[in-house]
Amino acid sequence: MVAVRILVNALIMAAEVAAVAAVAWTAHLNPLSFAFATFVVALLLGASLEYARLEHEIPFYFGSRPRGRLTGVAVVVIAGVTTFVRAIVAGIIAILTFSGTNPDRLLWIAVVFGCVLYLATNLLRLLAVRLDAEPSRWGYFRLAAPVGLAFSLGVAGLNATGLITTPDLTSLGRTILLDTPAKPDVGQLSELLFQMKLYIDSVVVTLLRQVVGTDWAPVIGVLVSVNVLTGFVIALYAVLIAEIVVRTEDLLL
Repeated sequence: MVAVRILVNALIMAAEVAAVAAVAWTAHLNPLSFAFATFVVALLLGASLEYARLEHEIPFYFGSRPRGRLTGVAVVVIAGVTTFVRAIVAGIIAILTFSGTNPDRLLWIAVVFGCVLYLATNLLRLLAVRLDAEPSRWGYFRLAAPVGLAFSLGVAGLNATGLITTPDLTSLGRTILLDTPAKPDVGQLSELLFQMKLYIDSVVVTLLRQVVGTDWAPVIGVLVSVNVLTGFVIALYAVLIAEIVVRTEDLLL
């Protein structure tokens, strides 16, 4: 019986790794499809979670008196608009993260994305097992910031090791004026935006060195980098995978 339990647990873990790899690989191979899938996942998760959040917050802020039909309609509308806006933002972040014209850079970004997604999924599983937490609620509302920082740190590590390079002002100007056509496609525009993001991050770190010193400037630079926004996309897929894994473990173990 113990051997069967160990085997089932190993199969679930292998399936989790496969799911994480599939998400990262899909993002790498087909950014447009991945962005649309991200939009749909955000809509499906937010449709119930945003409504549930508002249902709990309204009594906290406005008391527990009975609410009229107008309040109920307002809750539905606010939840719907919030969900739709978050889904649009998530889709845009997804396509900007994985579109581009530099295949080596895109591959390493996918690797970092996959590693952080695996860590996020396991964190949600740990919270569910140890604290009986709801993976969907923690992932959707609380996980985006820490995993975004982890992703930003990973990109900074790629930059520090030379696997991706930060352009200087001259090369960035050449890219804008000479390498980018007047009507760029999604990949060309995303590559330009990513290069601009790297350059802006480097300028921020340079300015921070004058304020907080050489040691702390890179640390704060990671915290304020635009790369942190990718954490919301990671959190969505972490919720999706963690919910399936936890429910499967509850069913089989």
